[in-house]
Amino acid sequence: MPQTSIPHAPTVKSHIGAILRTTSGNFLEQIDFFLFGFYASASGKAFFASDSETASLLNTFGVFWVGALMRPVGAIVLGAYIDKIGRRQGLIVTLSSMAIGTVIIAFCPSYATIGIAAPVIVLLGRLLQGFSAGVEVGGVSVYLSEIAPSGKRGFYTSFQSSSQQVAIFVAAIVGYLLSESMPAETVAAWAWRIPFLLGCLIIPLIFFLRRTLEETPEFLAMKQHPTAREVFASALANWRIVILGMMIAILTTTTFYFVTVYTPTFGKTVLKLTTGEALLVTLLVAMTNFIWNPIGGAVSDRIGRKPVLLTIAGLALVTVYPALYWLVSAPTFGKMLAVEMLFSFYFGIYSGAMLGALVEIVPKHVRTTCFSLAFALAAALFGTFTPFASTWLIDQTDNKASPSFWLMFAAVLGIIAALAVYPGTAKPSKVARRPRPERPNKPLSVQATSR
Repeated sequence: MPQTSIPHAPTVKSHIGAILRTTSGNFLEQIDFFLFGFYASASGKAFFASDSETASLLNTFGVFWVGALMRPVGAIVLGAYIDKIGRRQGLIVTLSSMAIGTVIIAFCPSYATIGIAAPVIVLLGRLLQGFSAGVEVGGVSVYLSEIAPSGKRGFYTSFQSSSQQVAIFVAAIVGYLLSESMPAETVAAWAWRIPFLLGCLIIPLIFFLRRTLEETPEFLAMKQHPTAREVFASALANWRIVILGMMIAILTTTTFYFVTVYTPTFGKTVLKLTTGEALLVTLLVAMTNFIWNPIGGAVSDRIGRKPVLLTIAGLALVTVYPALYWLVSAPTFGKMLAVEMLFSFYFGIYSGAMLGALVEIVPKHVRTTCFSLAFALAAALFGTFTPFASTWLIDQTDNKASPSFWLMFAAVLGIIAALAVYPGTAKPSKVARRPRPERPNKPLSVQATSR
């Protein structure tokens, strides 16, 4: 796809303002995703008829996962739209779709009220959310990467993930206050909907912030933009890059959904901790996630993506089972906090490097589509499957530390992909530059231009 740069491309007026406006949509997406996981037990009883708590949880997490299977569809359809029309307009469209899905779930009547229609409506809401979420992460990451100053792409793109932690922090505070101010029976019966309704109230503000976004200078500097057919063809032609990108992202998504969405359920139903303790752990995890993400991005800008990705994936591979085994052998609040802090460190540092790497290895003219598709596949097939997989593994093996097997599998895939994308011994920080044919240790995607 030929691209011609305009000699003097416009610049973004305020980088801080652009980051805040861009990442605001992540707040809505993640606050709903977290609440759906935290109140899985209550919502499962409300929307799914079952006498078994495990069956109810599996139904709820199953819907959570099936909705995420729409992510790859959204990545392709909305990603092509963003690559053709622009980053700003595309992010407004994704926000609209996410908002509708959120409202549907928040106001859906219970199974006792409307019968089988309740789980059907919830599923439709999740499918709509998954469709928009398929390109939200990619759209935001690409926008941040394209406004980043030279040498700071990893640091800037890391705020996509950091912004999600703000949503989890707020949701955890609301949930904690709710659990402390109301009886558990009241929360389980109807009050669990209150945080969802609060999420609906912030939708107008987020729309306002997104509408004031400027288009990225890099997109405006491109004289020609691909048609939808060209985007689809290019994504198909670069399938190997997409698959490797997916493998790199899997450790991020599985760890994230474990420490945020599944942790409250794990703490309450498996470790038998109180609701307040499980929420407090999640709140503290959100805080450390927020801190570690930009640190990981900045470190990868400094020393390269490859050493960061391989180091964290290697540590995760050898430590997650011992850590979880130590926790479940005699669970306490302190132990759970320590283990979650370790997993938060892994997630934050790895994610900060991974986002910058994924932006750089995909082709520039279809950057949003390929990034979104790779990340959507990782989230749909592995990340959002984590709560279900963890619940199933414990049920089948009777080993409360067995969710670690899922995380270890993700770490192995991350190591394999990082070695494939960054062969040789050259410093991976050079992936941020246009590769030269004579360089023997260049990244796999030589057609992807970064700066």
